[in-house]
Amino acid sequence: MTIDKLDAGARAILTANDRGGYTVPNGQVYPFQWNWDSAFVALGFDTYNRDRAWTEVETLFNAQWDDGFLPHIVFWQDDPGYFPGPSVWATGKTPVTSGITQPPVAATVVRKLWDSAIAASADDAYRLRLESLFDKLIAWHRWFRDYRDPDGRGVVVAMHPWETGRDNSPEWDAPGEPIDISGVGEYTRRDTGHLDAKMRPTKLEYDRYLALVQYGVAQGWDHAKITAGNPFKVADIGMSMILLRANRDLLHLAEYLGRGSEADELRQMIDTAEAGIGWLWDDAKHSWCSRDLLTGRSSGFITSASFLSFYAGLADPAKDAAMLAHLHRIGSKVEYLMPSLDPEDPGFQMIRYWRGPVWAVVNFMIGTGLAEAGFDAEAARVRHDTLALMERNGYYEAYSPVDGSGSGGDDFSWTAAIWLAWSADR
Repeated sequence: MTIDKLDAGARAILTANDRGGYTVPNGQVYPFQWNWDSAFVALGFDTYNRDRAWTEVETLFNAQWDDGFLPHIVFWQDDPGYFPGPSVWATGKTPVTSGITQPPVAATVVRKLWDSAIAASADDAYRLRLESLFDKLIAWHRWFRDYRDPDGRGVVVAMHPWETGRDNSPEWDAPGEPIDISGVGEYTRRDTGHLDAKMRPTKLEYDRYLALVQYGVAQGWDHAKITAGNPFKVADIGMSMILLRANRDLLHLAEYLGRGSEADELRQMIDTAEAGIGWLWDDAKHSWCSRDLLTGRSSGFITSASFLSFYAGLADPAKDAAMLAHLHRIGSKVEYLMPSLDPEDPGFQMIRYWRGPVWAVVNFMIGTGLAEAGFDAEAARVRHDTLALMERNGYYEAYSPVDGSGSGGDDFSWTAAIWLAWSADR
């Protein structure tokens, strides 16, 4: 298939999944607006419809809570075919939202949108929109500092596996064991009605997810109470690296806008993270790994998120060399980088969600970080493999790193958006 046809196909997916101001990830499985999905989708829109790209992010932030919290799902319209829906979350917000967040990629995306507007001499038309989004972005970043970093290390402590965006990663298995699932009750999942159960989280994992939702409901979605007493608290390497990068990009925007006090605040957040994020380095694994806050134990898992250190701008020659060695080793074991779990791990499953498959959005961040750090050959491999998967199969939710087959839903918005964002730079 030609590049023009692939571009047209990707744009057609975004058009089909557009619900007027926001885009659903996939029309069958995910009928609402998801937080980090929408941020990545905006990158795709920006390649051919700049105004629509900005609107995507603005619509997401229209659901921001008064304390700066930005939910991971916004239920703009009811859809009884999705579980768990608004009645399960019971946040009592208008618009109706979930009670947990997702990886904070939005500031980095907004910077990209702004840089694109400047390059097109369209910055005057978007200056006021940038200023409005800046205020909302920094409020969200403050929320992470105040409610997701209880020890002040500059890392992000996830209170739910869904917050990480990597729902069933094995990183959450041991920390999830103490979760009491006895009160979950009976429920009917909708995801396995649309997709092969072998590609989805297990029932035990889903029971834990719902138990944590019920805990949040019991706390009235008071995030201070949740931070204090939640039975699941994991310092997530992915969210921590993404927030550090997002703070750097938000600082750039603060300096451009002349927001001196906010710039100083962001520099402090960055300094705190640079000083504290080393807690997530696992000396035994020679890798960046998530860590259970309640036990202090490292997960010991090398996942695709481990490679986001380059994206975060952490320049450490010894650690970089170790991560590049892992990348080369993993690259020799699979056909396509970057599997969501080390293929030499005994728990590797090439098509089960975040226990093996390749995800285009994570590859986009890994590839971007490697290129910025000057590791051009490795960046090119990640980018080539990602685009080759799409050329071969179309725009799936994820892909097998072994045989390249599609995994999860097809006609996926953020995958199509990554094709457009990277294809535009060819």
